[in-house]
Amino acid sequence: MQQPAVNIMVKAARAGGNVLLRHMHKLDAINVVEKDRMDYASEVDRQAEAAVVKELRRAYPEYAVLGEEYGEQKGSKGASRYTWVIDPLDGTSNYLRGLPHWCVSIALCEGPEPLHGVIFDPLRNELFTATRGAGTQLNEKRIRIADRKDLAGATVATGFHPRERSRTAAQFDCLRQVLSVAEDVRRTGSAALDLAYVAAGRIDGYFEAGVQAWDIAAGMLMVREAGGKVSDYKGAAIGPVHVAMQSRQIVAGNLRVADALQKTIVASGYAAAF
Repeated sequence: MQQPAVNIMVKAARAGGNVLLRHMHKLDAINVVEKDRMDYASEVDRQAEAAVVKELRRAYPEYAVLGEEYGEQKGSKGASRYTWVIDPLDGTSNYLRGLPHWCVSIALCEGPEPLHGVIFDPLRNELFTATRGAGTQLNEKRIRIADRKDLAGATVATGFHPRERSRTAAQFDCLRQVLSVAEDVRRTGSAALDLAYVAAGRIDGYFEAGVQAWDIAAGMLMVREAGGKVSDYKGAAIGPVHVAMQSRQIVAGNLRVADALQKTIVASGYAAAF
């Protein structure tokens, strides 16, 4: 049985998803802004976030909010130990191009650590949920991370964030080493779904730099609760709320794949580029 907070998060994620679905067939009419070099947002992102926050605030007005579009907002009683961390549209570039791979991501954090997570893919009607200490589910069925022993034969996902282009050469050196062992590499354009897919065993491992708290807060909980490991490029544990507005690196997979991937990142010199 889902926790009451998770039920509210699901309702909020579906509300945001409905906004995105309503606009997906009229992309030519959407106003788009370039927040940073090659980093885009649209009026639909903001409308989806507003719909998500409305549902969350209705149930828990005292909780703080950290959203990609509207930034940090205090709760109705000021500072709070609980924070909603929201990405109303993870995969904006895919969405604006009509590529069918994007989602809504919501986490509830207690201090720096995620307590509950919801990732909703409206196009596939796939709902990933996780609660600390209670596992990860996909459409209410328990999921587990893939049982791969190392990088040999693995499928690994990554990303090329616009903020990280100065380190592209180091990343390519790392990818060459990964591909000398792994089966293949995927670049899907949605960090949240990459993490959800790692939790579901669809992808064996994932690494990316430049991600923000709202990209990874829900997904990192899902990986951990599905039996996996999450760290930064140097192997340190990460929490999504501390230094929330700064970009960071993430490595995810089962214990053996995550360790092998993290060691490859170090051995290739990619970790030293930070």
